[in-house]
Amino acid sequence: MHLSRRTLLAATTATAAVSLPPASQASAAGRRRQTGFERLAADGYALLQGERVGVVTNPTGVTRDVRHIVDVMHADDRVNLVAVFGPEHGFRGTAQAGGSEGRYDDPATGLPVYDTYQKSGRPLADIFTASGVDTLVFDIQDVGARFYTYIWTLYDCMEAAQLAGKRIVVLDRPNPVTGRSAQGPVLHREFATFVGRQPISQAHGMTVAELARLFNEEFLTTPAALDTVPMSGWRRSEFYDASGLPWVPPSPNMPTPDTALVYAGTCLFEGTNLSEGRGSTRPFELLGAEGIDRRWAEKAGELELPGVHFREAYFTPTFSKFQGKTVGGVQIHVHDRAAYDPVRTGVALLVTAKQVWSGFAWRSDNWIDKLTGSARVRTMIDAGADTDEVVAGWQDELAAFRRVRREYLLYR
Repeated sequence: MHLSRRTLLAATTATAAVSLPPASQASAAGRRRQTGFERLAADGYALLQGERVGVVTNPTGVTRDVRHIVDVMHADDRVNLVAVFGPEHGFRGTAQAGGSEGRYDDPATGLPVYDTYQKSGRPLADIFTASGVDTLVFDIQDVGARFYTYIWTLYDCMEAAQLAGKRIVVLDRPNPVTGRSAQGPVLHREFATFVGRQPISQAHGMTVAELARLFNEEFLTTPAALDTVPMSGWRRSEFYDASGLPWVPPSPNMPTPDTALVYAGTCLFEGTNLSEGRGSTRPFELLGAEGIDRRWAEKAGELELPGVHFREAYFTPTFSKFQGKTVGGVQIHVHDRAAYDPVRTGVALLVTAKQVWSGFAWRSDNWIDKLTGSARVRTMIDAGADTDEVVAGWQDELAAFRRVRREYLLYR
């Protein structure tokens, strides 16, 4: 167990111990990978004994045979499950981006389902109090990018749990794009929103349990009573397909692990007037706009970015930007996952799109600044900076975050 300076100071009010340490001694050839939930269940739910339990989850909270953990726990007499809490897109996943399911009773279990989306602080704490839970269990598959909102649902739930006097247990799952390193700019606090509450890098290279530990010790004013249940057998260098777990889309526009691989870079196109591929069969892998042709793929290809090829592509979004219109652009083809840098690639595509298409524009609300965490990327690109110059601009803050991050890693 790692005890940081702040843990020692806050020991009377928070539990920072890792309740079930990673079992990482097995050989690579014979390793059995288990999620946090699998380890919790194998231990007979001892960590939840005598507690009224609420689960913060969505459709990704499943077992290897794709049973939802809420259904599994509800049917088990060893768990007193009394409530469910749904994030953006909802518990059962019926809502699109920017939506949720509201308050209802789950037809399958009869459990009350509460909506956490865009709720934080005292209002969320009051929901936890009203639900009657003693302990909150968090189990949601993340994709490794700062602007993917589930990690901030975790942060908000931790803060609200502390305010309400509740314990929170975080069940770990793999970072699908590995946990090798952190990449990209670090959020500046004045740009904090629900797509980035606190100063972490754009691609954080952490699991949700590791992030929970970091949030508790570095960002929460008063740490929450936190327990984490790590995975066993997972290695930081592994991509999702090594886990043997089924892929359940964490959100409607995250259909495959390939989407997650590029998302930390190409989601930046949400901050432009180009389509980020929503409404196509390859969201975030297809990018384009009316008036763009082969020149963009050619320009991006000239950069010889590691691990990726760019193909001239045309598509017709069925919703979102350019709905029903044929647009031209690029498709990203990652041929070497280990060499690929999604954030550098995303910046390179912004730079080259602006160079080849006179119609390029940022969203009028400067949403790009919320996604990158400051105004720097936008203003540098507008000033004519190339990819290397933009990437160089965040290296000092990234190095500082990497030093902090190292203290909270659970896996080799």
